Amino acid sequence: MNTPVNEPGARTAPKTTFSAPVVVPALLVLVALLVLCGAFPALADRMFSRAQTWVVGHFDWFYTVIVTLFLLFLVLLAVSRYGDIRLGPDDAKPEFSFVSWTAMLFAAGMGIGLMYFGVGEPLQHYLNPPTQMAGTAGAAKEALASTFFHWGFHAWAIYGVMGLTLAYFGFRYNLPLTMRSGLYPLLQHRINGPIGHGVDAFALVGTIAGLATTLGYGAMQLAAGLNLVTGWDTSTSAFRIGVIVGVVGLAALSAASGLDKGVRRLSELNLILTFVLLGFVLVCGPTVFLLQAFSENIGHYASELISMSLRTFAYEPAQDPQWFGGWTILYWAWWISWSPFVGMFIARISRGRTVREFIIGVLLIPTAFNLLWMTAFGNGAIWIDTHVAQGALAQSAGNVDALLFRF
Repeated sequence: MNTPVNEPGARTAPKTTFSAPVVVPALLVLVALLVLCGAFPALADRMFSRAQTWVVGHFDWFYTVIVTLFLLFLVLLAVSRYGDIRLGPDDAKPEFSFVSWTAMLFAAGMGIGLMYFGVGEPLQHYLNPPTQMAGTAGAAKEALASTFFHWGFHAWAIYGVMGLTLAYFGFRYNLPLTMRSGLYPLLQHRINGPIGHGVDAFALVGTIAGLATTLGYGAMQLAAGLNLVTGWDTSTSAFRIGVIVGVVGLAALSAASGLDKGVRRLSELNLILTFVLLGFVLVCGPTVFLLQAFSENIGHYASELISMSLRTFAYEPAQDPQWFGGWTILYWAWWISWSPFVGMFIARISRGRTVREFIIGVLLIPTAFNLLWMTAFGNGAIWIDTHVAQGALAQSAGNVDALLFRF
């Protein structure tokens, strides 16, 4: 059943998107955090570490339940009659082709993380699994299932809920693609007041924090990798700042060239290069083993999905007490911090698609690719480490991880 398109937010296009009631409070908070971290790094580290420990210790169950509810909500919505609702007027057509839309979906949510964590995470779970004995076949199966879990349906459900909310109210109700629009059913036109400003300011702080985390982590990964491969001294502030400036500059050029030209074409190129690299690993690696592992990994992930979705280790704590908070809860928090940014982008490129198309595309396509990618690189890394490298690859992954924390 299609709901009619209302016009509560009908408006002329503003000359600027700058909103002082949103930007100024957010900047004040960010500047205060920068001053605290820059002037008192040890104090900031203790404060944030204690806060993280307290949140994980008291609210790990909340993250577990809420992320699972996100996934359940999207699945039920997709199979219901509301899945026929179009994100826009009833006669709206998708702005981008299916291939371009898929490429941008993939590029929006997963980037440099796949390059490092595709190898590093399965290896680290294999060496330090939550329940199995390290270095065994059971540890390998659990390592891939845990990696699938962190990068699969649940991660994209977080993005999907945010993106669908923004797209629905943005394109059906002509509201801005901002967080406040999701509160329209509760607040009506009051979203344009102080409450709405506060919601958007909070989202802006969270988005910048998530971007900073990812950008900083990606720059450290690149620096650590170059250090191991070339022997360069990449630990200097100047080198790391140069990497960050280069990455930000390339992103700015892509954004400045427009969504249809820069972002779309860069996303398609990124997807092509990714498939080339994936094909190289599948063909030149232990091909038969990887295909066998892919089949078994999917089965194991599907059979354990419900159990993993609601697992909090209440009855049988993980072998490493820090595993659950340091991996699963950290991932859910990371994806949530990214969701306003990624959700807004996904919403922007999805105008004209039905709710069902949106959910199936956002949940299935990136997840299916991630499963194949993690199998090729994760199982491939474990196979090489146990059959060829005799443990040297795992040691290298540990060294890179140590370099990241050292930097």
